[in-house]
Amino acid sequence: MRYRKLGKTGLVVSELGFGTIPILSGRVPVLPEYFSPDTDTAVAIMKKAFDYGCNFYDTAIPEEYGDAEMKLGVFAKTVDRKKIVISDKARFYGGGDIYREVLRSVDNLGTKPDIYFVHQVDESNVDEVLGKGGALDALYDLKREGKIGFTGIASHYYDVLLRAVKDPRVDVLQGSGNILERGMLDRISGEEAFKGKGFILNKVYAAGLLIGPFSVAELIGGILGYPFSSALLGVGTFEQAEAAFGTEYPPLTFSFEEVLKRLKNSFDPIECARCQRCVCPFGHEIHTSFRQFNYFHLGKEYWAAGKLKMDLEQTYAHCRTCEDKPCMKECPRGLYVPEEIGRIHGLLEAYGNA
Repeated sequence: MRYRKLGKTGLVVSELGFGTIPILSGRVPVLPEYFSPDTDTAVAIMKKAFDYGCNFYDTAIPEEYGDAEMKLGVFAKTVDRKKIVISDKARFYGGGDIYREVLRSVDNLGTKPDIYFVHQVDESNVDEVLGKGGALDALYDLKREGKIGFTGIASHYYDVLLRAVKDPRVDVLQGSGNILERGMLDRISGEEAFKGKGFILNKVYAAGLLIGPFSVAELIGGILGYPFSSALLGVGTFEQAEAAFGTEYPPLTFSFEEVLKRLKNSFDPIECARCQRCVCPFGHEIHTSFRQFNYFHLGKEYWAAGKLKMDLEQTYAHCRTCEDKPCMKECPRGLYVPEEIGRIHGLLEAYGNA
């Protein structure tokens, strides 16, 4: 296992980290597989990763990750606490709410989180999170009080992470990316401001959906050239722990065209790297619709269709009548957005009639 510095925190984390969603008991709709190990088995899986050199473990509050937080707390008691780094997170944006959740997380874990993230920050809540009395203020207070080690902002949106990285109260960022959805990683790599902060990468396997078209070695090796501190891998079995942490994978170079060519063996993907430059004047998240189209064909039909149905009719109507089309002017792939939205609309119609 190789290790990297976590920004300016002074912490050193394993290049590959343990994402705890798959060890919860129950069902999570974003996962294609459900393992539901009991506590003893979950702890043993985490210990296997630890024995391979993994020292970074990421979780969230029970409302998001079920009992994973408690299971991680049990595991933390079985090893030298100083040899692991724990990050936790909650989807609360007001200061009072997240202050309460941090104290509950400390009880659930039985230890102080080394990093605590405000989770799922987006354009609808970022002003509250970063504003006076918001969640970030509360985390900053908790850090000064010694109840957490460092503060964090987790988001799937580049513009949100760019705002957060420039805020001196933020120590660590968490964002998503993989060899398919590499657009945000490419932008982060070229932005000087990100070089001073720790960065945790998630969705390396795209919730397991890219395993199949690609091997674990290709998915991990293909992201190692990016400037992250630790890349989280969702692990729910002993076999997955061995595959993730039992081998030191060499860096690989996958062009985006090579990734698309592999996917075209199964379906005709929308050729979007999710750089998020396609700003829509009507407020539609075009890149998210493109992502769900690809996820639909990668095995998440019901989940992706449900997400697409929430906004697609309005997107489809606006896209056909929009004259300026700023989304297309900014697209580095030169995608004809109305045509792609039409493909998605046709997919949903066929799915609904199936």
